[in-house]
Amino acid sequence: MIYLGVNLTPVIEKQVLTLEKLRGKTFAVDAFVVLYQFLALIRGPDGSSLKNNRGEVTSHLVGLALRTTNLMSNYYMKFVFIFDGEPPELKRDEIIKRKESRMRSEEEYKKAIQIKDYKTAFSKAVMTSHLKKENIDDAKHLLSLMGVKWMQAPSEGEAQASFLVKRGDAWACNSQDYDSLLYGVPRLVRYLTIQGEEWLPSKNKAKKLFPEIIEFEQLLRKLGITHEQLIDLAILVGTDYNEGVRGIGPKKALKLIKTHEQLENLPNEINEKLPANIQAIRDIYLKPNVDTNYKLVESELNEDKLIEFLCNEHNFNRKTVNKIIDRLKKSKERTNLLQWVGW
Repeated sequence: MIYLGVNLTPVIEKQVLTLEKLRGKTFAVDAFVVLYQFLALIRGPDGSSLKNNRGEVTSHLVGLALRTTNLMSNYYMKFVFIFDGEPPELKRDEIIKRKESRMRSEEEYKKAIQIKDYKTAFSKAVMTSHLKKENIDDAKHLLSLMGVKWMQAPSEGEAQASFLVKRGDAWACNSQDYDSLLYGVPRLVRYLTIQGEEWLPSKNKAKKLFPEIIEFEQLLRKLGITHEQLIDLAILVGTDYNEGVRGIGPKKALKLIKTHEQLENLPNEINEKLPANIQAIRDIYLKPNVDTNYKLVESELNEDKLIEFLCNEHNFNRKTVNKIIDRLKKSKERTNLLQWVGW
């Protein structure tokens, strides 16, 4: 994957759920992470992306239309997709690294295709995903035509999604990354819009995916640390804004933070390897750039324009689009019924 986020897996306590347990919930979705997942995973056997007749990538639209509406119609879930704005200046180095990594993967993908090594080609292809402006614009347009809410964040999407959950406009944040925990999101659900399998390029194999929930306050109690200390732990491991200290993983970082309480108290041999702008990194998470007076883009299902957009512009099968429309209608009818009975 291109979007990896901070690595907290070894110290995170999570609960695996069934989709049934999440029935009727509203989720603030980190749109960029989810779209990257669709671009990475929805591919042909040789790793090639799905495309329309003009050669434009449509994998992200397939995922957005089919997987989202499946959850809406079968589990009556509601979604607000949050799109990234301008990244913080501190993220520039990480963006450059991701671009370089993607370019290397693209070259390796081409070589694997040339020798017809399709297994290797697929493993490299999932690392070449890139969201272009037209992909993002198409995703927003599709959501509007489907009547699904979305909003543009001023900066990091996960920061804005976390704010929506804190305010009560969503029950949980949906993202594969753990970064929203650093923003203090009350509740994070992973692997919701992406299900089935995730390809792990480093291990050259797939991993089964099931929805996971992480409760923020419960996590802090289990780890025995504060929100601020969780951020310090992440800085030791490495975030989107710093590389972290070589040789220090999540478990060792947790032990160090619990022993020394904060980064400034760490032994000199570790402290000297930390970035000079520690407080600036902390402030990104503790004082995030979010829109506190946000307005969600809301619309109703537009069947005619949805058919035109998906079938005529992007060569979707009409039968598939009819299924998408039926799901959206079912979801709307169920929502209206629940509102009527005061649920």
